[in-house]
Amino acid sequence: MSNACGGAEGRQNDTAPSAWPSAPRGRTASDTVIRTSERSIHEMLKDTPPLRESSDSITSGTEAKFTTSRSMPFPPAYAPPDVSQNGTANTLLRAGASKVDSLRNWGLSTYKCTKQLLYEKLGKSSRTVDTELEAQIEMLRETQRKYAWVLRLSTQLANQLTAALSTQRGLGEAFAELAQRSPELQQEFLYNADTQRSLTRNGDVLLAALHFFNNSLNTLCNKTIEDTLLTVRQYESARVEYDAYRSELEASGGNPPELVLANIERHRRHYERLRDDVAVKLRLLHENRVKVMHKQLLLFHNAVSAYFSGNNAALEAAVRHFNVHMPTASAPAPAPAIAIASASANANTPSSETPHT
Repeated sequence: MSNACGGAEGRQNDTAPSAWPSAPRGRTASDTVIRTSERSIHEMLKDTPPLRESSDSITSGTEAKFTTSRSMPFPPAYAPPDVSQNGTANTLLRAGASKVDSLRNWGLSTYKCTKQLLYEKLGKSSRTVDTELEAQIEMLRETQRKYAWVLRLSTQLANQLTAALSTQRGLGEAFAELAQRSPELQQEFLYNADTQRSLTRNGDVLLAALHFFNNSLNTLCNKTIEDTLLTVRQYESARVEYDAYRSELEASGGNPPELVLANIERHRRHYERLRDDVAVKLRLLHENRVKVMHKQLLLFHNAVSAYFSGNNAALEAAVRHFNVHMPTASAPAPAPAIAIASASANANTPSSETPHT
């Protein structure tokens, strides 16, 4: 049985195709691999130029040389711009120096002004005072506060009147609708609807006058007066700077340098110029304020008194006199025929309650 198996295996080995090519007789597989690798090395050496003719070879102790055609192209190195041409470097240096000088001067001036203000509050330094001008400035600030309060109250009145007019308009519409639904009370509802419409029309005219008054007062308080107060603040800053340099001069004693005297004189001229500007603006503001407020107060009085007295003609005349844009008034609704007939009947019918003489 073993012989049979052995014979079968022998037959299978003889019939199976070989996966690897058989080596020539007398040579092993390792000799074939070695010869193949040697032949490939020889082919590579044939393609390489001789050592003496090669310019790309590197010898020991010499500097490496690379052919330009075979070297990797590198981007050109960054070259900083030449700032020395056309005086650019000098301009940059002068600009930087001027900024540093301005910053230093600002810091020094701020320190001196802060020190002057602190010493004035502590009573250790004197200040330059123009009594008449200071009184006018304080009066102007008080006037601005009072006008701002009047403006606030007048704006509140206009807002409340707007709400009242909206309510009256709604009442007029409700009365007119109920007059159509209630024939037995149609006359009374129509009378009330007409009254509310009349009050609404007069209220719109008064509201236009109030808006005109508020706009004028707002311009006077928050623009005209504020512009003058801006000049006042500049004047006060100039006064503090002048007093700071003046106090420094008094504290130094002896002969001050020319630079200190020049700074004091420059600040003194600046202070006097702003003082004159403030005086002129205060005078012009006073004249303008009196003129504007005279007109606005007259409009306010005439419009309010005519509205609450029920004088529609006087209200419209007052608003038209001051060129106030009035709202477009709708044509009044015609009186109903039933109301006219009832009124004529009541006028022709003698009253039963005739007073006795």
